Order: sequence, then C-alpha cells, then structure tokens
Amino acid sequence: MSTIRFQALKEASTRKPVKFEEAGKKSVLFGSNVFNDKAMKQYLTSDAFKGVQGAVQHGTKIDRKLADYIAMGMKEWALSKGVTHYTHWFQPLTGSTAEKHDAFFETSYDGSDPVEKFGGAQLIQQEPDASSFPNGGIRNTFEARGYTAWDPTSPAFILGTTLCIPTVFISYTGEALDYKTPLLRALQVMDDAATEVCKYFDKNVKKVTATLGWEQEYFLIDRALANSRPDLMMTGRTLLGHTSAKGQQLDDHYFGSIPTRALVYMRDLEQECMLLGIPVKTRHNEVAPNQFEFAPIFEETNLAVDHNCLLMDVMEKVAERHDLKVLFHEKPFKGVNGSGKHNNWSLATDTGVNLLSPSKTPMSNLQFLTFFINTIKAVHDHESLLRGAIATAGNDHRLGANEAPPAIISVFIGEQLTKVLAELEGVTAGKLSPEEKTDLKLNVVGKIPDVLLDNTDRNRTSPFAFTGNKFEFRAVGSNSNCSNAMTTLNAIVAKQLRDFKVEVDALIETKEMKKDDAIFNVLREYIKHSKKILFEGDGYSEAWEKEAEKRGLSNFKTTPEALKARASKQALDLFSELGIMNHIEVEARYEIELEEYTKKIQIEGRVLGDISTNHVIPTAIRYQNTLIENVKGLKDIFGSDFETIAKEQIILIKDISRHIEGINSKVLEMTNERKKANVLTDGQAMAEAYCNNVKPYFEIIREHCDKLELLVDNELWTLTKYRELLFTK
Repeated sequence: MSTIRFQALKEASTRKPVKFEEAGKKSVLFGSNVFNDKAMKQYLTSDAFKGVQGAVQHGTKIDRKLADYIAMGMKEWALSKGVTHYTHWFQPLTGSTAEKHDAFFETSYDGSDPVEKFGGAQLIQQEPDASSFPNGGIRNTFEARGYTAWDPTSPAFILGTTLCIPTVFISYTGEALDYKTPLLRALQVMDDAATEVCKYFDKNVKKVTATLGWEQEYFLIDRALANSRPDLMMTGRTLLGHTSAKGQQLDDHYFGSIPTRALVYMRDLEQECMLLGIPVKTRHNEVAPNQFEFAPIFEETNLAVDHNCLLMDVMEKVAERHDLKVLFHEKPFKGVNGSGKHNNWSLATDTGVNLLSPSKTPMSNLQFLTFFINTIKAVHDHESLLRGAIATAGNDHRLGANEAPPAIISVFIGEQLTKVLAELEGVTAGKLSPEEKTDLKLNVVGKIPDVLLDNTDRNRTSPFAFTGNKFEFRAVGSNSNCSNAMTTLNAIVAKQLRDFKVEVDALIETKEMKKDDAIFNVLREYIKHSKKILFEGDGYSEAWEKEAEKRGLSNFKTTPEALKARASKQALDLFSELGIMNHIEVEARYEIELEEYTKKIQIEGRVLGDISTNHVIPTAIRYQNTLIENVKGLKDIFGSDFETIAKEQIILIKDISRHIEGINSKVLEMTNERKKANVLTDGQAMAEAYCNNVKPYFEIIREHCDKLELLVDNELWTLTKYRELLFTK
C-alpha cells in the first residue's frame, strides 16, 4: 500500500549529499556581503565614514545631508554586488524577522529616464504597515502607521539580491513594537552604569560593552519526512508518535561523527555565515539523534542578537537546498532531549578588559568581584522577572525535563568561589585596618585567578552559571529571540550597578571611608543578602524544589504563571526608571506573550484533534476491519472453537475499540474546553484556561494514539514514525 509515509521514506532513503564547493578561506570570505568598515572606507567619503563611526561609538545623530552621502555609497556598494532591492530588516514581536523589499529601480513621472535611486530618506526611515503586527493594544487595527528607523550600530548586509538594513520598529506614537528598541536602550543604560563603576578602578574606561555568545541547538530532519507529518509542519513539534526503541540512551550521537548530509549542510551554512559576517566557530552533534549545535565567537550583544536572528533565517533557506528541514522547537520529539540556546554573557571595557575575568593584580580582582557579586545580587532581586523573560509554550516542555535547567532560577558559581564569598562575608564591617586590608587582598582577592584554574566542575542543571569568565544563561529556549533575555539581564544588572555606586559613594562621603573599604563593605552586605540564590546541587531533585520554596524562590512551571512577573509593579518600575520601556510598552509585551502562548496551544489542540480523528482513527478502523474479517474466516473454518483460536485477535479488536473511544471522547472534551476558554476576555485567564484545562488533554489523547501505533499493522500506519524521523540519514 502506497502512502505519503512510504513515499517519503523512499525519497529520504535515496538522498545523496548535495555537491558543495568551498569558495575560499573563511578569513577572506568573512564579511564580504556586509557594509562593514572595510566597505565603508572604500565607498564613503571621509566625513560620511566618520559620521557612521560617531553614531556607532558615541550615539551621535546623523543629519539628512550626511545620510544622503552614506546612502549613495551603500547603494553603489550593493549594486556592485548585483543587488536589485533594499529592505528595512526588523524584529517585530512575532518572534521572527520581517522585511518589505523595494527596488532601487525608479522612473520619472512619465515613465522615462529609469534610474537606480536610494537616498538618505530611504536609508533612515520606512513606513511599513504596522496594523498586522502584534502590538498589545498600543494601537487600533485601523491605524496602520508604523516606522522602521535605521540602526547604524548593526551593519547592513546582502541576502540574495537584497540589501538588508537593520532597523528598529516603532508605532506612530513612539512606542517600541519590536525586540531591538528595548535592547538598545538596555545596552546604553548598562554602558552608562558599568562605566561609572569602572572608574573606581580605572579612570581611563570610557565605554563598557555587554557581550553575548549564543549556542544554537536544532534538529535536522529530511524534508520529505517532515512534510509527511502535519503536526511537525503546523506546530514545529510531533504531537503524537511512539518513542523509538533506540533513542539517545547509548549517548552515541553526542560529539560523534557528523553524518555526511548534515556535515555538507553545515559547511554550506558556514560559508553563508562567513559572507554575512556571522562568526560561527563551533559545530557538533548534540545529545539527541539528528540534533546539532552551532556556536559563534562572542560579539557585542545587539550585533550578536541580529546575527542569531539572521542565522535562523539562513539555516532554513540553506536547508531547502539540501532537502532538509530545520526544527527550532524546544521539544520537537518526546523521549529525547530538546533544544536550548545558551546565552553566554559578559562585560568588556574599551580598554580591553573582560570585567568578569580576574587577573594578576588585587585591584583588577576587586573589580572582578564587584561585577561578579552585583550580577548575583541582580539575579537574586529579579529572579522571577528573569524567569518570565524565557517563558514560552515551547520552553515549558524543556525546562526541568532532565535535559535543561529547572524552572527555578538559581546561580551556580562553584565550590571554590563559594568559599571566596564566604571569606568576604566574614570581613569585619566598617573601616579595615591596614593589616586586614593586606590580608584580604593577598589571601582572598589575590588568589581568585588560581581558584578559577581549578574551579568546580560545571553544573549542567543550573539555569544561570558562572563558567570562568562569563555567566551562562542556560534556560533560554532554542526558538526564542535572545533580546528578551538580554534586555532583562542587562536591565537588572544596570539597575544593580547604579544602586551599588550610590551606596559606595554614600559610605565614602558620610562615613569618610576610603574607596576600597566602602566597596568591601557594600559587597559584604550583598553577599549576605543574595545567598539564597546560590545553589550547587542537583536542580532536578525534589529536595531542591522544597529547599527553593523555603528560600522564597519562585518556581513557575508554566508560561502563564511566569509571565505575570513581566507586568508586575517591580518590572514596570524597573524598566520605566531606566528608560528602557514605559508602562504601555511593558504591558503590551505581556499581553502579546500571553496571546502568543494561547494561540500556540490552541493551534496544537486543533492539529492534534485533526490528526487523531482523520489519520489515526481511520487507520485503526481499517486494521480492525482486517482483524474482523480474519475472525469471521476462523469462525467459518473452526466453528465453535473459533473463540479459542481467535482469542488474541478478539482482544486486539477490543483494545483498538477502547483506544478509538478514548480518542473520540477526549477530543470532544478538549474541544469543549477550548470553546469555554475562547469566550474569556481577560488574556491571563484565557492563557491559564488553555494551560490548565485544554493542554492536559494532549497527553491523554497522545497516549491512545501511541498505543494504536503499536497495535496497527506497520504497513497501514500513515504517519512517519520516530524511528524513521530520527534515524533516517
């Protein structure tokens, strides 16, 4: 019997790796399709180049006349590379990127004199229709005006034959409708706050840059096999499917030899990344079958976020050339590991110092401790907000599932640094004697670099871990835009650094303490205050859940629970005080994220109902009819003895009927719960109804479907199975 499943398997099994030739050395290709410093020096006047550099480094405004010169050079560069269109490339609150292509080509009013035209006005601003993008009540549907505005800190790039200009996206009334705008504001606040604190240690520091290195995990599935699964195509994950006998239990995929088709895909993708200036460096197999990872060199956070968004887009485009499908969902397959996107975060000065990396002098180590301890306190004070920043429907499947950090936010720093903080905590309050200060600097602060050389093994269950010269925010989901996590993290640390400076300055002025004494005193109090966020043990254990509850830490296991922190008074005050988002922008994002969660669960419920009733049940009935005919034949042959002879077939017929009835009844109940949820007008209540009343049916229905997959003849089953999805190369 020919079905889509067997056609897909035949197609997938005969695939050959796509031929791919390297275009040259990566160092030569890198940034070839980016309007970077090298290209600008060639195509811009010296004044125009200085204008862009001033905007990037100091935030100075570019006037319209200068913008015309920049646009002229950018256009000539793009035309020299065969570009025909340009677009403002932005990140609306849909979770993906957006673009509207306009041709350089124009004519005069009578259709004559065709030219390639692109001026400063087109470079700086465009007006896409904003009515269909998520806005969280910021605007009415009938009000269509929105604006994209050029972000010169992220260089323009060429994708295909289109010049892409990274931009922010704001409403007619000025509110941010994108991920980039709040991130840029948070990074500026971080720069200001961190630079002021750095001046305690080095007056020459004029700028502090937040850096990010993401690790992108993903699955690769043959495109024909993915297309044969409606759930994968519609929701990004398999809503049913019995686990394969062989999964990841042998650990034979992790860091193993990369399959040929996957490796050719990676090479092709890496070449595209080199052209686009995305500094990918690491590729490897991940834990689950057909799961892989890409990781780049660290970059400035805004650029790193843009590059990750661009990478995800390019990954899908390149996959088409290789007849593959990329899955970014945090949990596309039951029974094997899901995918995350670890965000490795640090701070770097314009003098070349990593503020989270100690060095050989006590002063630099005191600087390290200052930023290290302030980060811990920031996470302690805002752990629920940080949890809300990574809350999505997909990530709910992954967090705490013995493959990713738990939903409880805690900080892992290792046994040795824990001892260092304990010694600092024991420092006498007030002014230090010369002897105490010398002992502290030599025997505690001075030995930190040696401590880190022999640091405790990393704790894979920690959602926020210190890993030697950076913090690794491991709880971010693979399908997420890094901006949510990075905006929140940089905001809370910037707020903490501001508060720290106020406290230190007050001790210096009112208590007449020396600077070092004041810093030690404030840090000592922070250590005492923040101890409950530090955890070194097994984050998956029930004991930790109980302990975390005693400590007063939040444990939001679902997105609707976690998102409440996004619109809390603490969040509203924080973002407003720092000038990152006003109350309207914060509340809008809260509404949008609730609505996104609700819609995703709604879609999954509808798709599951469709597949189970239109694929699974008809297939089960078809096989059941075959069994019935078999029993009838046995009865004709053996008469009254048929019940004994056909005993197993009869049991099988009854089991199939029981599972069919289970599917039908539970799909009906789930549909009724959806209808009840849909009439709710409050976004939080609707999300909770879908989470608590609709979603629980998914596993019940799935269990019946998966049992039928084992009972029904393999030749009749229409849906591609796990053993085929995960193990067909």
